[in-house]
Amino acid sequence: MKFGLSLYEVPCGFDQEPDRQKAWMPSTPPRAPYAERPSASRGRKVAEPESPTRTPFARDRDRIIHATAFRRLKEKTQVFVAHEGDHFRTRLTHSLEVAQVARSMATSLGLDPDLAETVALAHDLGHPPFGHAGEDELQLQMDAFGGFDHNVQTFRVVTKLERRYPRFDGLNLSWETLEGIIKHNGPVADRLDRPSWSAIAEFDRDYDLGLSTWASAEAQVAALADDIAYNTHDVDDGVAAGLFSLEDLLDVPLVGPHVAGALREFPDCDRSIIRLEAVRRMIGAMIEDVLAETRRRAAAAKPRSPEDVRNLGHALVALSRDTAEGLAQLRAFLMERMYRHWRVNRTRSQARRMLAEMFLLFLAEPDVLPEEWWRRAAERDQAGRARVVCDYIAGMTDRFAIEEHRRLFNLDVWN
Repeated sequence: MKFGLSLYEVPCGFDQEPDRQKAWMPSTPPRAPYAERPSASRGRKVAEPESPTRTPFARDRDRIIHATAFRRLKEKTQVFVAHEGDHFRTRLTHSLEVAQVARSMATSLGLDPDLAETVALAHDLGHPPFGHAGEDELQLQMDAFGGFDHNVQTFRVVTKLERRYPRFDGLNLSWETLEGIIKHNGPVADRLDRPSWSAIAEFDRDYDLGLSTWASAEAQVAALADDIAYNTHDVDDGVAAGLFSLEDLLDVPLVGPHVAGALREFPDCDRSIIRLEAVRRMIGAMIEDVLAETRRRAAAAKPRSPEDVRNLGHALVALSRDTAEGLAQLRAFLMERMYRHWRVNRTRSQARRMLAEMFLLFLAEPDVLPEEWWRRAAERDQAGRARVVCDYIAGMTDRFAIEEHRRLFNLDVWN
């Protein structure tokens, strides 16, 4: 199967020619022997009756979509702040794009698409406002109080901070989804002695997630889908924001050949369309690379079960060596030309100052927190109060953080 076109892009007049439809309908590959099977799920920490209409993984997906933390992703950003423009990616649009790529790749590899999609949708739930600037500042402020890690925060959101059900805190997701959320980038047992990972160590003592092994192939697909979406769409946003041009990309691996090809084929086309065409081709090429490399590794290792995947000792789902090296060079370009651009640095600086000022104020005067959060903070020692303050700030959207800072530090704002 070629991924140059989306699975849903078809020629004009397609619906008027039903006889041609079969030629365009992608066939579903047989289920891989190492795919996760919903019927064999290890269940949930708190036992619940099974859904009569959804698999456990589809049910997890729906719980994530309905979560408050998921809705807040609509105004949490990755590079740009939400008020800088409506066309840049937010954590929500990014998560949807990752989920689309993950589901397509999982289907092509004969894996469970619901589980891959679910892990993809959940992977950014713990990110604070203002992207990497927000995470850097919370790491600094929490250094003396147990630290901050966005992956751990995501896990805390789905196991503790979401409060929607009478019988348990969190979302009570299936074992496979929880494993995928915390291990999608590989084993994490070596991190458990870090203060910022204490919540994972505590949870694992009561509910073993096998933190020393790799996660399912579906979770690994979600991790690669994140890499594909993140880097290709930062290229798109960077050109759209004027931080670099299409010509600047011509010598950059992975994207340069696609820019050159689109310019050559469509010399008179609008530049914004050329940008989108190059990014689309880049996504397709990276997906094809992951599929080919994963099939090569599966043929060599011959895993026969999900446990075989976990115990391989290395990732099953991966980019080829050449593409991984090209991705590293692309990331270096983006770091220099986008993430450290002076315009982005100004935004980062302002965002960090706002979060630092709010954190220190809430820690010193917890009675200015909203009542629910003040009650949580009042019952704890200083480290516990710092964690409550961190949870409150990490849950903010960019826009809410800006407005909350104004309410706290501007005398002309009283509401």
